[in-house]
Amino acid sequence: MSLGLGLDTGGTYTDAVMVNTADNSILEEAKALTTKEDLVIGIENSLKGFNKDLLSQVSIISLSSTLATNSVVEGKGCKVGLICIGREYDGSISADEYICVKGQHDLDGKETEPLDTGTVSAFLNVIKDRVDCIAVTGYMSVRNPEHEVEVGRLAKEITGKPVVCGYQLSSSLGFNERTVTCMMNARLIPVIKELIQSVSAVMAKHNISAPIMIVKGDGSIMSVETAEERPVETILCGPAASLNGARVLTGTPNAVVVDMGGTTTDIGVLKNGYPAIDREGAMIGGHHTHVMAAQISTSGIGGDSRIFLNGSKISLKPQRVVPLCIAAFQHPEILEELRESLNIPVTRREAFDERNAISDVEFFMISKPLSNDRISAIDKEFLALINAHPTTLRRAASILNVHPLDFDVNRMEEHGLIQRISLTPTDLLHAEGTYEEYCTEASKIGVEFVSRRVGVSPEELIRMGKELVYRKISREIMMKLFFDDTGKTKTCEICDRMLDLASSDTASEEFRCDIALQNPIIGIGAPVNAWLPEVARRLHTAYISPHDCMVGNAVGAISGCIVESISILIEPKAGCSKKSDPCTAFSKLGKMEFENMDDAIRYAKDEGGKYVKTAVESSGAAGCEIEYKLDERTYQVEASKATLDLTVTVTASGKPMQMT
Repeated sequence: MSLGLGLDTGGTYTDAVMVNTADNSILEEAKALTTKEDLVIGIENSLKGFNKDLLSQVSIISLSSTLATNSVVEGKGCKVGLICIGREYDGSISADEYICVKGQHDLDGKETEPLDTGTVSAFLNVIKDRVDCIAVTGYMSVRNPEHEVEVGRLAKEITGKPVVCGYQLSSSLGFNERTVTCMMNARLIPVIKELIQSVSAVMAKHNISAPIMIVKGDGSIMSVETAEERPVETILCGPAASLNGARVLTGTPNAVVVDMGGTTTDIGVLKNGYPAIDREGAMIGGHHTHVMAAQISTSGIGGDSRIFLNGSKISLKPQRVVPLCIAAFQHPEILEELRESLNIPVTRREAFDERNAISDVEFFMISKPLSNDRISAIDKEFLALINAHPTTLRRAASILNVHPLDFDVNRMEEHGLIQRISLTPTDLLHAEGTYEEYCTEASKIGVEFVSRRVGVSPEELIRMGKELVYRKISREIMMKLFFDDTGKTKTCEICDRMLDLASSDTASEEFRCDIALQNPIIGIGAPVNAWLPEVARRLHTAYISPHDCMVGNAVGAISGCIVESISILIEPKAGCSKKSDPCTAFSKLGKMEFENMDDAIRYAKDEGGKYVKTAVESSGAAGCEIEYKLDERTYQVEASKATLDLTVTVTASGKPMQMT
């Protein structure tokens, strides 16, 4: 019997399953809270109840995680210095340090302007102690990466920091999308390294020497060595694993899979038993990328989403916070401060700037030790104070004799130094009595405090909060399916009204609007059974709850194959259109000239095949299958068709040898 260990480290929970890889039967399963301050603790806790004899027989470990996706959604990660060559970046994701330098290639990969290495070197010497990683992208580098290669060499030589080049991640045109992908990759390097090191440390404690694999965003798996070089490919790996898990656990070939965690709700589609893949590049956190991944819609709504109070109004924010019930369970000392909050006179003053809204049931706790972050003296005092125990802004300000708004909590949150504790959907369930795993009293106090300021009963506040969640999830499912169908994301005022009516299950005086899904909803994740039955009812479809839905991601993590692909673009020379004419092949392997397209295709298959075969076998695949796909674009020339370009995609796949 070959045993595999599947792990999923989410924003709230860490799941673990042990399976017989021959038939995917589950032998052990468990959940534990994710401990972001030290991931080892959460992973270790998830394995505490496992049979030690079986653990010693594990031959392969595969993990998925929402940490990368959550870092992007929440705008967190390491500090990145960005160097653009030949064109200004549009700034859709801001870099900590940025420069655009001269250097240019044309569509044929010919240098039209030399690289300004002097400016590059000067910039690197200035920023080398200010950033953690360097991202490099060049305009038209997919046609000739030599400038990116040279800047990358200089960056490593001068800074000694990790360097990510755009051509290594994407062979597609689209400078801004490639730059976004490159920057995301750079920011995520320490996130993935920490995850890998944490898993390795736990495995060493259990004397498990099995190889570790990581799920990619398309549901396949890769080695940890590859993941450390290309961590951006792990974005959406959590929901991709949930699609695999939904397929394995239910056997349902066509379904909408909703993976709801603490931080995000991820929505994907199973078609004929496989995840639908976004060939154009995934949309992540509102940014278009060149990451090949499952067609996933990621929304900042989860069990740990912040229920935000401003004056007498509540709203649901995408920000992930620690629920009051969990915080009080882990830090019982905050209960007394929560109780005291009920004695504070009720005020309903609304802050003009939401960032200045202060709630006396929102606490702050330390998230990671202060390193070299440049923060003010008062913020350093604040960090020292909450390092002892969590507290509210108002109490911290009173102790330090300053105004609560003197603390730059938004900046400290962005850099991951602090974690906010607040009322959440998880607290609503605790206060209601439908889910009582942690400190119910803390949740009830939070609901009571907010309900007084909204001017309703606690029961009505719970109903209002749950309605926000139902509407948000229902609308996100509809928007996901509409986008898949039309490719459009913008809605008009009439569409918004119809979506609101359909998601709220209400009607106007003149009409009602119902939307019925063609396929069932499968729920994956800890809180799904509290929310999705009502969502499925509103969308007039069936709801499927797998028996092991709470660890569905971990099941999916240990169910994947190792896959590697490369795309090689072949273009006829200028003025040519026949397959017998000279042409050029462009890819990460380099630029190559050929006398005709048949020779270029042969090269693409041979060299592309060698590249992907080496990649999957070096990741531990026991042999592989290679597939070739040719996509030709043509245009009409009088009575015949001429070739505009042709893309050869070579894909190798294989099961890890430990699973065969």
